Amino acid sequence: MKQLDQTRAPIYEALEHFRSLRVVPFDVPGHKRGRGNPELVRLLGERCVGMDVNSMKPLDNLCHPVSVIREAEELAADAFGAAHAFLMVGGTTSAVQSMVLASVQRGDEIILPRNVHRSVMGALVLCGAIPVYVNPQCDDRLGIPLGMRAEEVAAAIRAHPKARAVLVNNPTYYGVCSDLRTIVRLAHEHGMLCLADEAHGTHFYFSDRLPPSAMAAGADMAAVSMHKSGGSLTQSSLLLAGPAVHPGYVRQIINLTQTTSASYLLLSSLDIARRNLALRGEQEFARVIGLAEYARTEINGIGGYYAFGRELINGGSVYDFDVTKLSVNTLDVGLAGIEVYDLLRDEYDIQIEFGDLGNILAYLSIGDRPREIERLVGALSEVRRRFGRPDSAGLMKQEYIEPQVAVSPQAAFYAPQRSLPLDETAGRVCCEFVMCYPPGIPILAPGERITEPILDYIRYAKAKGCSMTGPEDPEITRLNVLEER
Repeated sequence: MKQLDQTRAPIYEALEHFRSLRVVPFDVPGHKRGRGNPELVRLLGERCVGMDVNSMKPLDNLCHPVSVIREAEELAADAFGAAHAFLMVGGTTSAVQSMVLASVQRGDEIILPRNVHRSVMGALVLCGAIPVYVNPQCDDRLGIPLGMRAEEVAAAIRAHPKARAVLVNNPTYYGVCSDLRTIVRLAHEHGMLCLADEAHGTHFYFSDRLPPSAMAAGADMAAVSMHKSGGSLTQSSLLLAGPAVHPGYVRQIINLTQTTSASYLLLSSLDIARRNLALRGEQEFARVIGLAEYARTEINGIGGYYAFGRELINGGSVYDFDVTKLSVNTLDVGLAGIEVYDLLRDEYDIQIEFGDLGNILAYLSIGDRPREIERLVGALSEVRRRFGRPDSAGLMKQEYIEPQVAVSPQAAFYAPQRSLPLDETAGRVCCEFVMCYPPGIPILAPGERITEPILDYIRYAKAKGCSMTGPEDPEITRLNVLEER
């Protein structure tokens, strides 16, 4: 195999060359290098709008790459240890959905944890595959779902030997990792594909101090969110594939849903971010690990908060832990996670990734510096002093409620349905999604039965100020349910 030059950024280089040619545009986009929209130029700058161009022969085409985009994908595959890489401009949602759609069809079974991102459930609605859930264990203190235990995956495989694939979160939003290598081996021994939602694991590819990446573990495909910890622009992502996957078929699947007007701002950001990680990723993520460990120690010294880490590892449901994830339980301060989230933003001008019922997540990446860590630690100390409550009585802890699956997601989503007031839906089958976003893990998915614990969760999350999304009714006072005959 030829040695690739990771100092190259072929899409970016082609854009720079094209810009120097001063080509007269009689194509789209209609702002014509910004001349038609001066407000846009003031917002983004001439250089940015000047690079917002259309696909053309010198710049290649994402739907059928043959030159600079193809070179960029080969460099990405090399940097991430994959057989193939696909540049994605529809976010990691599009990468996850392409991965699932390339693996299962209508009626096929796919083994997966229930605490998956909504993009996975959306793919099942589109393709008609049947989910086989491995319900994760929960940590009672933290109230969060953990990983899939290998023995539970093995049991699911024995019970569903005709399943086509196993999907794994690597890691979860909170940093929890399953025994990916063993799960890959189990899947392959039974003729199944192993897929990894690696939206929060870009950095795994560039540090031996972190859990193994999906490609290193032998997974067949992985959706990698470069814009999260990797430093590319929002909405840019990678889909990685192993040697057993047919790249031409995956490209066809991608082209079913991905835009034919790919943004060269996003593509070039992927190209430059990949180059940065290939050249400097190891040292950068070593620095991020150091920042996270320091922050964890300082936050745990405040009192009340619990910034959890590798001490959760138990060899099963927490097989490994991503130490860059600064996840903090807030309940012993007497505050729900979403309350701390709001206070940090409104009182201290600190925007963290999310707050749920019992936890917050400060997302650390290559752009963070020690002084921001100090500011976060100081603000958390002030929040405890100013707003903390003497006890956590009345605060809900559980973040995972085991689903009751009545029909497939696709059947429920497209079935005849009716809208009912939230309080009248207990016992009915839901036809839409309900989730707090972020993290975007559905509380309810199409085809699942609505229970009183789920309704209690929804009411509590709304009362605490969680950002609830999914249903047709934006106020979430009503839900669409299966029409009963």
